[in-house]
Amino acid sequence: MTTHRVGYFIGSLAKRSINRKLASALVRLAPPELVMSEILFKDLPLYSYDYDVDYPPVAKSFKAAIAAVDAVLFVTPEYNRSIPGGLKNAIDWASRPYGTNSFTRKPSAVIGTSPGAIGTAVAQQSLRSVLSFCNSPQMNAPEAYIQFTPGLITDDGEVTNDGTAEFLSNYMAEFHTFIARVRSVLPKDA
Repeated sequence: MTTHRVGYFIGSLAKRSINRKLASALVRLAPPELVMSEILFKDLPLYSYDYDVDYPPVAKSFKAAIAAVDAVLFVTPEYNRSIPGGLKNAIDWASRPYGTNSFTRKPSAVIGTSPGAIGTAVAQQSLRSVLSFCNSPQMNAPEAYIQFTPGLITDDGEVTNDGTAEFLSNYMAEFHTFIARVRSVLPKDA
């Protein structure tokens, strides 16, 4: 059984974020071949190319965390019809300096939850555009726009709706298949 290390980003910095609950659910529902670990970015300063000559230790550690995984999963809310500023800042750090883009050839997937009926669809579209520029192969299907309702996911990541739990489990199984497919043609060390 080949395992793949997946780093996940939670777009919201809020401690009680519903996207943090969704991430917990995805970790619980992931197939055993996916070893999940959160990649934290809340302590990164605002990116400036002035740092490109000498990255601060927090940014070096951040890039090292991305380098240590085989794929990345973005679990993000929608802020003002786009991705949260903190997440965009993290992507900017990861993709710089020029020639050291951490997302190049790294398989990715995007998912999110919101109380709204379109469940982060516009934020996901925005994030997909950024990831395309970063040369990250993306799982395009299934798409996952989760409308969050009170009690849908407990604080420890248990999904209380059977249909949603099955959908999320299938989503993670598809992500595993996608990672294996991408890695078969783009080995990590290629």
